Amino acid sequence: MYQKEKSQITVHKTAADMVRRDEANKKLAFAAGNKIKPVLKQLDTALTGLGDKAVISHRIAFGRNKVTHEKKKSLVARLAGAFINPFTAILFCLAVVSIFTDIVVPILQHAPEDVAPLTIIIIFTMVFISGTLRFVQESRSGNAAEKLLAMITTTCTVTRKNNGKQEIPLEDLVVGDIIHLSAGDMVPADVRVLEAKDLFISQSALTGESDPIEKIPVVCEKEYDSITDYPNIAFMGSNVISGSATAVVVAVGDDTLFGSMAVSVAGEAVETNFTKGVNAVSWVLIRFMLVMVPVVFFINGLTKGDWLEAFLFAISVAVGLTPEMLPMIVTTCLAKGAMSMSKKKTIVKNLNSIQNFGAMDVLCTDKTGTLTQDKVVLEYHMDVTGKEDIRVLRHAYLNSYFQTGYKNLMDIAIIERTEEEEAANHQLADLSAVYHKVDEIPFDFTRRRLSTVVEDTSGKRQMITKGAIEEMLSICSHAEYQGEVQPLTDQIRQAILKTVADLNEDGMRVIAIAQKRALPAADTYSVKDECDMVLMGYLAFLDPPKESTAEAIRALKAHGVTTKILTGDNDRVTRCICKQVGLKVSNLLLGSDVERMSDDELIQVAESTDVFAKLSPDQKARVVTALRSGGHTVGFMGDGINDAAAMKSADIGISVDTAVDIAKESADIILLEKDLMVLEQGIIEGRKTYANMIKYIKMTASSNFGNMFSVLAASALLPFLPMESVHLILLNLIYDLSCTAIPWDNVDEEFIAVPRKWEASSIGNFMIWIGPTSSIFDWTTYAFLYFVFCPIFVSGGVLYNDLSAYYRGAELAQMQTTYAAMFHAGWFVESMWSQTLVIHMIRTPKLPFIQSRASAPVTLLTFTGIAVLTVIPFTALGKMLGFVALPAAYFAYLIPCILLYMVLATSIKKAYVRHFGELL
Repeated sequence: MYQKEKSQITVHKTAADMVRRDEANKKLAFAAGNKIKPVLKQLDTALTGLGDKAVISHRIAFGRNKVTHEKKKSLVARLAGAFINPFTAILFCLAVVSIFTDIVVPILQHAPEDVAPLTIIIIFTMVFISGTLRFVQESRSGNAAEKLLAMITTTCTVTRKNNGKQEIPLEDLVVGDIIHLSAGDMVPADVRVLEAKDLFISQSALTGESDPIEKIPVVCEKEYDSITDYPNIAFMGSNVISGSATAVVVAVGDDTLFGSMAVSVAGEAVETNFTKGVNAVSWVLIRFMLVMVPVVFFINGLTKGDWLEAFLFAISVAVGLTPEMLPMIVTTCLAKGAMSMSKKKTIVKNLNSIQNFGAMDVLCTDKTGTLTQDKVVLEYHMDVTGKEDIRVLRHAYLNSYFQTGYKNLMDIAIIERTEEEEAANHQLADLSAVYHKVDEIPFDFTRRRLSTVVEDTSGKRQMITKGAIEEMLSICSHAEYQGEVQPLTDQIRQAILKTVADLNEDGMRVIAIAQKRALPAADTYSVKDECDMVLMGYLAFLDPPKESTAEAIRALKAHGVTTKILTGDNDRVTRCICKQVGLKVSNLLLGSDVERMSDDELIQVAESTDVFAKLSPDQKARVVTALRSGGHTVGFMGDGINDAAAMKSADIGISVDTAVDIAKESADIILLEKDLMVLEQGIIEGRKTYANMIKYIKMTASSNFGNMFSVLAASALLPFLPMESVHLILLNLIYDLSCTAIPWDNVDEEFIAVPRKWEASSIGNFMIWIGPTSSIFDWTTYAFLYFVFCPIFVSGGVLYNDLSAYYRGAELAQMQTTYAAMFHAGWFVESMWSQTLVIHMIRTPKLPFIQSRASAPVTLLTFTGIAVLTVIPFTALGKMLGFVALPAAYFAYLIPCILLYMVLATSIKKAYVRHFGELL
C-alpha cells in the first residue's frame, strides 16, 4: 500500500522519518475507511469539539501543528562560512607564524626595531576583504529571498467545548479539533471530512495535478494506490476552491503529508558539483604547496645556513603559492552573476548556484505551469462523427453557465469560448437571457456527470448533461449521427470510443454532451431522470503549452542542456504536450516502472528516458539522484511541496515566487516569472561566471607556481635570497588586487556554448605546462641581473661572490646590500610585468588583443597594477622595503624580454589546447 510514496533511494529521509510517515498513513487510512463515530472515538473527541484539558493533553501526545522548516543559519555560522575555507585557513596559520617570528621574537630579544608587522597586515587585509565581500553579498541575497517566503496561513476556524466557533492560530490546532473550511481557506492539517457541500480542493501543491478534486463525507470501502486519492481526506497545504465543510483533525505538524515532505528537505542540501569542484581545486593547490614549501626550506637552510630566515622564506613561498583572493574572486564572480540575474526578475538565494546553472547539463522540470499555461482551453466542440458543431458548444454553455456548484477549469473554458464566438454566431447570442434554469443534478464521483434542466422563453424545456464518456454512454439510448437521431448501436458506440481514444492520444481531455427533451412537468428532477438521452457530441480540452516553451527548449538544447519531464500527471497528456513543444519522447517511464527498478537499473535507464509520468514526490527525488549518480549536473524546476525533495536532491533547485514556502526554501534560484527562457539567461550567466573563476584560478596558480619554481632554482644557486618574504607577499597582494576586475571580463562565445564542469586535474596540468614557461624568463632575468646589470650599476663590474676581494667591513656590507636590493627590485618588477601581462595571453585560447580582447576594467586594472608596482622601487615605500631605484637602462632589457615571454606563452598555450582540447 502507498507504494507511490516510497522509494529505494530515500533521499534525505531517515528510518525514523519513514516509520513516522507509515504510522500517520495508517491513521489516515483508518479515518478514511470508518464511519464518523469510530473515527471520533479513536481521536478521543466529539462533534462539539475538545475541552481545554483535552487540547493540552492532545498537544502533549501528538505535538504542535508546526512544520519543520529549513533552519536559518546564525550570524556566527554565516560569518564562519564567509571567512573559513582552505585558503584562509592557510593564511591564518601563516599569520600566526608571522606574528611569532616578526613580532614576538624581536620583542623577546629586546629588539623592538626589528618588529615588522607589514606581512601580517597584508595577510589580514587579504582575509578581511575576501570574507567581508562574501558575507555581505550572501546576506543581501538571503534577505531578498526571505521576503518571498510566507507561511501557509495564520489562523483557522475550530469548534471547542464551551467556546463554540472561534479563530485560533494555526500552531494551536491539535489532533481531534473540529474545524470548518470555506472557499479560499488553506487546509491547516490532515483532516477527515465529516460534512461537505460542493467541497472542491486543489491538491496541486502536493500532487502536481492541476484539476481540483471534490471531497465528500463518505466511508471508503477500498484501499487506494496513493493516500492523496482518498475522497474523504483533505491535506495540509491544499486549498479550498469552493464549497464548505466540517472536518476532524487526524494529523498535525510533521505527521501530516505536507510536514513529512518538509522534514525530508529541511536538512542540509546535497554537496553540489560546484562545492566538490572548488574543494578539489583547493586541495590540488594545497598538495603543490605541501611539496614545494619543505623543498624550498631545506634548500635555503642548507645553502645559506640561516634556518630561521629559510623558514620565513618558506612561509612566504606558501603565501606566494596560495591564491589568497580566490574566495573573493569566486564570490565577486558569483555576486556579479546574481546582480545580472536580479535585473531579469530572478532572485539568487544561494550564490554557488550561479555556477551550477552554467554547469547544468540536465534540466528536470514539472509539466503543469512550466511547459504549459496551467489553464484549460476548449480546443474542439464536435458532433459524434468528429465534425465541428456549434450546437454542441451552445448546449455545453447552458450546462456550465446555469450550474450552481463549483465551476471547474473546463466550465470556465466553455464559457470563455462561447463568449469569444458570440459576436460571430447568432446561435450563441444572449443565451443567458433567453434561458432560465429550472433545476440541476450536481456532479458526484459515482455518476461522474452533471445535469441542468433549462427552459427558454417559449416554454421549451430540456435536460442537458455533460460528463465522462463511459458514464454518458450508459445513459444514452440514441445519438445524433450523420444528421439524424439514431439508436445507439454497437457500431456507433465503437466509432465514438475510437474518436475519443484518438483525441486522448493527442493529449486531449474529452467529455460528452447529451440532451433530453421529453421531460415530465416538474419543479425538481433526480438521477433517475438521466436516462434515454441523445448523445450530441464531444468537448475536447487541452492545457496548452506556453508560447515561449518550444523556443526555450531549443535554446537549452543549443547550449548543451537536455530537458527531462518529471510529472505527476498521466502519460498520454504529457506525451502530447511534449510533442507540441518539440520535445522528443524516445522513452517514457511511469512511477510504477521506477518503483520496480533497483538504483543501478534506474541510473542506466534514466540516461535515455525523456519523460517520467505519474511520479510520486519521492520518485522524483530518486530520478534526480540517479541522474546525478550518472555524472550529470542536474537542475530541477518545480513549485509544489511534491517538488521540494527533488529540488533539494538536485545540484540546483529552481522555483517561483508563487510556489509553496517549502519549495521556495528548498530552491537555490527563485524566478519571479515562471518562464523557461529565464533559465537560458541564467545558464549563460553561470558559464560566464565559471569562465572568469577558472581564468583566475588557472592564471594565478600557474603564475604562482612558475614564480616558486624560479625561486627554488634561485635559492639553490644565488648567494642571497632571490626575494624577501615581504616582497613575495606584496607582489601577490598587488597582483591579486589587479585581478579583482576579472569577474567583469569578456568571455568568448565558444566557451558559453557547452556546459562546463570543475576538473581539478586540469588545474594541475595547466600549472605544469604554463608555469615553468615564466621560469625560463625568470632565470634569464636572474642571469642578466646577477652577471650583467648589478655589476655594471652597483659594483663596477664585480660579481657578488667576488665583492669580499675588493671591499671590507661596513663598505662590503653596504655593497652587498645594494647589490641584493637592485637584484630584488629588478626581479620584483619583472615578476609583476610577466605575471600580469600573461593574463591577457591565457584568458582566451584565441590570439590576445586581436581575436579576443579583455574587458576595459580588466585592461585598466592590470596595467594600473603594473604601473604601481613598477613605481614602488623609486619611492620611500620601496626604500623601506629594501629596494633601490632601477636605472632606466633596465627597461631596455625588460620590454623585449616580456614581449618574447608573451610570444612563448601564446605558443605553449596553443600546444596545450591541441593536447588537452581546451584551455580553460
